[in-house]
Amino acid sequence: MAAAAEPVVISRRAAIGSALAGAVALGAAACAGTLPPTDTTASGFGEGATGTVRVWCRAGTQAPITAAAESLNASQDRLQVQVTPIPDAQYVTKLATSIRGGTVPDLVDFDLINCPLFIVREAFADLTEQVEALGIVPVLSPGHLGEVTYQERYYGVPYLGDYSTLWYDTALLESAGVDAEAAVSSLGSLLDACRQIAEATPDVVPFSFPGNATGALGFTVQPMIWAGGSDLVTGDVGSQRGDVEGNATVRAVLDFHRSLWEEELVTPRAYSDDASQWGADFRTGQVAFVPGSYGMAAHEASEEARSRMRNVLLPGPEGGRSTFSGGDDLCIPNGCANPSGAWEFCRFLLEVAQQERMPEGGYLPIRADAATDRFREDFPLAVPPIDGIADGFVPFTLGYNLLFNQPAGPWLQMFRGAVFDGDVDGAMAGAQTEFDRILEQTRP
Repeated sequence: MAAAAEPVVISRRAAIGSALAGAVALGAAACAGTLPPTDTTASGFGEGATGTVRVWCRAGTQAPITAAAESLNASQDRLQVQVTPIPDAQYVTKLATSIRGGTVPDLVDFDLINCPLFIVREAFADLTEQVEALGIVPVLSPGHLGEVTYQERYYGVPYLGDYSTLWYDTALLESAGVDAEAAVSSLGSLLDACRQIAEATPDVVPFSFPGNATGALGFTVQPMIWAGGSDLVTGDVGSQRGDVEGNATVRAVLDFHRSLWEEELVTPRAYSDDASQWGADFRTGQVAFVPGSYGMAAHEASEEARSRMRNVLLPGPEGGRSTFSGGDDLCIPNGCANPSGAWEFCRFLLEVAQQERMPEGGYLPIRADAATDRFREDFPLAVPPIDGIADGFVPFTLGYNLLFNQPAGPWLQMFRGAVFDGDVDGAMAGAQTEFDRILEQTRP
């Protein structure tokens, strides 16, 4: 997400050129042997470190890690953390270039969907023993942890949460006579509730989605598929293929959005909505339901608006719940100058004291036990995704940016073809071909 004072929009838009250039550069770096493995078994690793820790963070989420670094720096004088923000769209290429050149930061804090690109090419330190020694693996977000897990080893840790949930305005639902609990139980119930709202309160927009925002749609629509027990990608890295054509759950989710559009249960601007004003109409009480993030919905809202809001994990066509466990992971590049200091800073960032204040900046914790009594009292709208953290997911694939973040990619083209053009079968068939091509192209 963005800094606290700005509208929060999920950043999953790393450019196609950046992703591919990063992959090529990483392959060259690994073959050239420029990344000597970090010895994390050294005595005292991550304890009592000295010197400077150079951290690269993505510009979109720099506020919390900068504040944490300042706090750690002020608490002692043996270890100093320096944070450098990197524009999100440049991150993959810049990090790959630094690896190829043999001069890397000590710690990287970046969009978790980019972690697999580097992990499969042995760019990050194996932190398995260190992560297990923390004793908190069972409470960590499995979606975040999954993006740094490869061949049953951990190559990083979760840091910052950004979860998608279904938000609704209780006052608008009450005015339309809609039972909120029943309405949010499945996509079928949700569609019926939208129809009831349109009939009972015609001045209210029942539902909202940004139909021309590929990253935002990936963040909010995929969980509906996962909640139904399916996914768009199947297999392990190296042998993945698309699971689109003939997938009944994918079709049901597309049909749901097609019905919303065809029955005018969303505004006409959904066709061109690029998420630049994502959630604004919900925060001002014009929309009854909107899938989105805590930062998008609650953090930017007035106290009065927040009092009307509730949220739940996204439902599937016939029930179930899931969320896109977005946000950041932390990884230590092999060959860095101060890996011990980097790990000490990681441990500091993972402390409950740091994690439970995340909503102050529009973010959420990545550990379930950060939902303390104080957290629940101070940030009630942040509780549902943390209580449901075990139902979160993120695909582990080298092709994520090409599949889901590229405006000309198959995900957005399928969604628009099915929802706005009504050609669901044709859109799914075309997406299957492109998913398979991209997953073949991005094999390590």
